[in-house]
Amino acid sequence: MKKIAQFFKVSKDEFIKSAQGVDYENILLPKRATAGSAGYDFFSPTEVSLSPGETVKIPTGIRVKIDEGWVLKIYPRSSLGFKYRLSLDNTVGIIDSDYYFADNEGHIFIKMTNCGNKDLLIEKGKAFAQGIFLEYGITVDDDCTTLRTGGIGSTDKK
Repeated sequence: MKKIAQFFKVSKDEFIKSAQGVDYENILLPKRATAGSAGYDFFSPTEVSLSPGETVKIPTGIRVKIDEGWVLKIYPRSSLGFKYRLSLDNTVGIIDSDYYFADNEGHIFIKMTNCGNKDLLIEKGKAFAQGIFLEYGITVDDDCTTLRTGGIGSTDKK
């Protein structure tokens, strides 16, 4: 298996900007549950309660350094999507390799909505999303040289 990435915590100062009152020291780095798992589980840094129709943006405290030519795609954990219809608000989160160098240190946020009809409680330290690394290609006539500076939603603000 090719090793192409590594997870880190964002700095404490960066994390506190978006997650005041959440314990930085207990942030868990994503990991696979089994040797055959494709997805790296993301763990909630705090308890999250979602009623039907409610939305939450979870600051994970995580950043990832990814080799060029690879992307991290974020999905809800299969069991939460199946049991609660938990879905990502952007359908699939895309973490580009250059996001690591963004102004916000590449801090990964995961915004989710409970689309089901049952209350959902995500306990602190429990897996709620998963990330899968995929290789990608570019077109033969691609000539993009623009460098990222901002965080989420910044690449269309040139």
